[in-house]
Amino acid sequence: MSNAHDDTELSLKAALMAQSDFVEAFLVDVNGVLRGKWLQPDKSKSLLGGGMAIPRSVFLLDIWGNDIIEGGIAQGTGDPDGLCVAVPHSISRMSWSEGNVAQALLTMREADGSYFHLDPRGVLARVLDRYTEAGLTPALGVELEFYLIDPGQARARPIAPRGADESGWRGWQVDAVGLGEIHEYEPILREMMSTAKAQGITLETLLSENGPGQFEVTLKYSTDVLRLADNATLFKRTIKHIARKHGLAATFMAKPYGHCAGSGMHVHMSMLDREGKNIFRNTPERASPALYNALGGIIQTMPDTMLMLAPHANSYRRFAPGVHAPTYADWGHDNRMAAVRVITADPAATRIEHRVAGADCNPYLAFAALLATALDGIEAQMEPGPETMGDAHRDAAPHLPIAWSGAVDRFANSEAMKRIYGAEFQRLFVACKRQEIAEFRRRISDVEIDAYLKSA
Repeated sequence: MSNAHDDTELSLKAALMAQSDFVEAFLVDVNGVLRGKWLQPDKSKSLLGGGMAIPRSVFLLDIWGNDIIEGGIAQGTGDPDGLCVAVPHSISRMSWSEGNVAQALLTMREADGSYFHLDPRGVLARVLDRYTEAGLTPALGVELEFYLIDPGQARARPIAPRGADESGWRGWQVDAVGLGEIHEYEPILREMMSTAKAQGITLETLLSENGPGQFEVTLKYSTDVLRLADNATLFKRTIKHIARKHGLAATFMAKPYGHCAGSGMHVHMSMLDREGKNIFRNTPERASPALYNALGGIIQTMPDTMLMLAPHANSYRRFAPGVHAPTYADWGHDNRMAAVRVITADPAATRIEHRVAGADCNPYLAFAALLATALDGIEAQMEPGPETMGDAHRDAAPHLPIAWSGAVDRFANSEAMKRIYGAEFQRLFVACKRQEIAEFRRRISDVEIDAYLKSA
């Protein structure tokens, strides 16, 4: 039953859309790509009512926007519609656009009110229902990295850092954790932060990262995990539009430059009981047993979840020995070289930092992987195995699949992933990834031509 506050919020959101020039309504597909349409104000009423019809197949498109043939969602079914409604808090003015334009994030529902099984938002919501049943509340914080780039015009130089020389490079200027790079991009970053705030997205910190034009923002820790995933999605959309307004582009591609740092999405997690107490809390030296049980679930199934953390071909360029993106499912106390870092220095803030996901992942699906496997570990009292000290990996630490096709196969054959995501979602997501792999195999890179055309 709705309360007066909810009714007031819905009335304000409805009025905002009604007074707009048009409304940009969009949903998030399995790849994390936003897909939708523009609506006249009078048509937007359905977004807070009975819903707007959108083909169900829009959730299952490959990264280029093609239907997944093996999925059977579009072909052979008549491509039926589903009804989409707006997520109320997402309705806001698009300040970067000309005129008075509103936005609305959508979610697809079935006739009984449940989520459509391919809606990533619904996947995460179902995992969160398990926490509610267990009397627990997860709390997450997110560090998200991205590059601001000069998109370029020539095919020979598709992207480069702003201010690059004629060769397209500016490798001497990185300025990691320095203020110079922030000041260099100050107009963009200021607008990014103010626009995020206007949408209810709190960016706690901003810093210059290890690549030229690379930055990291921290989204505020929250017990509303579904909204945090919404905010991560809306933030990515926001900075892309603002960068374009300033003549640049923002990219969350995992590895846009082969010899510079990749972009990750680090997720910090704690867990609260019914009284709001952090069940991971113990001493400054060691967390409670519950944390290590959660860690056991995460570590044991991390190879199976890899496709949710690194979903694209380019994602796997982040993973190599000797870099901060791990190649083992391991853990360590305050160890940034491990896949999962345990932080206990302030007992009240004891938490897990999951360091594997790329910035190119779908936040809903990545959060679902982390949270579901952590809860599995607590419920089954799993053990994480020996701790990793520095970068000296233990033999017991599972190897992560660092080839795209290997990660697809692990996900496809995993009973744990079937239980977490559902058998049909598992089947369809695998079909999507295998179609993308087939397309990549048909395309010959310039490196292959250069290496083999004359020499082989």
